[in-house]
Amino acid sequence: MSTAVNRNFEKLEVGLHIEGQPFAPTRATIREFCEASLDHNPLHLDDNYMEGSFGKTRFGGIIVHGMTQFGLMTKMLTDWLYPLGGIHRRLETRWLVPVKPGDTIRPSARLKEKQSTENSNFIVMEIVMKNQRGEVVARGESMAEFPPEREFAPQ
Repeated sequence: MSTAVNRNFEKLEVGLHIEGQPFAPTRATIREFCEASLDHNPLHLDDNYMEGSFGKTRFGGIIVHGMTQFGLMTKMLTDWLYPLGGIHRRLETRWLVPVKPGDTIRPSARLKEKQSTENSNFIVMEIVMKNQRGEVVARGESMAEFPPEREFAPQ
């Protein structure tokens, strides 16, 4: 059974670059995320605790939840995908550099691969999150689906 290819999927080219919105976490936004996620780990709340060492690592203060970065990446992807008829299916990430209050982080993505199967159409995106100094603080890979147009129509 052959499926109709989503016209927007056909227009996408490997190498396409998208950017998400910048985000500047503060102590207040970190506390709000603690409350929303029920994650009250002292890594995110207690400066005195964070003055200690974690093996060979010293953070020197509280750090942002990795899931905050994950959420920014997901927002970037869904904001771009949904109007085109795409559906975000998977995101894998690795945190490389801690993000602290006062940093500004911004996600971006590059279309790495396109693939059509008998049932649908898929893309793979390389994801990068950088801080205001241009350091890569997180890196990942995402997969999205572009179902045949007859099966999915954004409203």
